[in-house]
Amino acid sequence: MSNRFEYLFPAIQGVQAQREYYVSMCPMRLIPKIFLFNEDELVPELRAQRQLNRSRVPEIARYMSSNPESYVFSAITASVDGDVSFEPLSKHDDGGRIGVLRIAMDARFIINDGQHRRAAIEMALRDRPELADETISVVFFLDPKLERCQQMFADLNRYAVRPSSSLGVLYDSRDEFALLTKRLVANSPVFKDLVELERTKLSARSRRLFTLSAIHHATSALLHRVETDDVHERVEKAVEFWETVAENMDEWQLVRDGKITAGEVRQDYINSHAVVLQALGRTGQTLLVQTRAALRQRLGPLSKIDWRRSNTSLWEGRAMVGGRVSKAQQAVLLTTNVIKKHLGLDLSPEERRAEDALGTD
Repeated sequence: MSNRFEYLFPAIQGVQAQREYYVSMCPMRLIPKIFLFNEDELVPELRAQRQLNRSRVPEIARYMSSNPESYVFSAITASVDGDVSFEPLSKHDDGGRIGVLRIAMDARFIINDGQHRRAAIEMALRDRPELADETISVVFFLDPKLERCQQMFADLNRYAVRPSSSLGVLYDSRDEFALLTKRLVANSPVFKDLVELERTKLSARSRRLFTLSAIHHATSALLHRVETDDVHERVEKAVEFWETVAENMDEWQLVRDGKITAGEVRQDYINSHAVVLQALGRTGQTLLVQTRAALRQRLGPLSKIDWRRSNTSLWEGRAMVGGRVSKAQQAVLLTTNVIKKHLGLDLSPEERRAEDALGTD
């Protein structure tokens, strides 16, 4: 393979489906140069991935550049069409699969898995060029004429399952609201033993009344504009708010006392569902600056709201659509409006627009 230019990668050889493949560590600075990506130049028949979602790239890039000491990227997987050879370091069994992978520079590379990581690396290196010499693992599959790249993409994603939102919150040790939510659930008697920590959907027989993801979204809305960096103070405010809300939710207390099951409440009422919790969180934004006495007084009218699903004159078109509880943002706004009106609070411009679109007074 002399008299030509080549890429040389230290690599480990493996075998899947009786085909050789190679794993190498590639410096970040080479990723944008080797794996050129211009989806406009690739016809759909050759494109091995879905079209690049450009709105995702800045978010991934920020994650990388904002966490230079703790970011984690999985391997990029690519198909290679071109002259490739592997030179083992040793002919003995122990060293025969470790060596140097030689790939001609005119070879074509198609990313099967990792196009957004590749674009995010390119963007992040502009802000943090010192990351250029860090590495990411790359899996090379030999694919003459790129005949298998689309099938590989389909196979790689066939059994991929996205973790539930609750599990994402439970395992997240970086996001401040995730950490705060977990402390809230641990410290508040309102939520103790009533929160499903892993699943986002609750079965009819589940003994849990809330999901961790629902509490996370609701508490994030509650504390979104709280001007304090003291975590303890944030937790205290959240605990105080949700305990006061619970005092005005008879159904929650009945579940706590074992007089009614969580499944019955979820089936017949909407006040433990994510849409109502988030609406309560939005409502609480305007109340946290008041004293504890004022907070208790202002939240008192919550006990007068009819939260039954059968109250369709109030909830259909707001928290429910076609008899089913909705989690859409518009539903959150319209449910917030009901709560705020009962509490005598003014609607925000966004909430007023949602109300106007519904065609009510």
